[in-house]
Amino acid sequence: MTLTKKLLTPIALLTALAVPAFAQDPAIDINGDGMYSFPELQAVMPEMTQERFNSLDTSGDGLLDADEIAAGVAAGVLPG
Repeated sequence: MTLTKKLLTPIALLTALAVPAFAQDPAIDINGDGMYSFPELQAVMPEMTQERFNSLDTSGDGLLDADEIAAGVAAGVLPG
């Protein structure tokens, strides 16, 4: 086994463990892409405004990724 292979296995394991212990809610993530869009969130949270969504979308890509969702849950803005 090469040094690269010896290092990649533990790195892959640590990477898998570093993913937040938060799974996207399939009732919100309708298309199953692992991210929340504004329409997906607003369908289950009618009080969600575009302004609030934009404040959660720190990357500005129009989608909430796992880190942004976890931050929203921690802030009590998104359901856990």
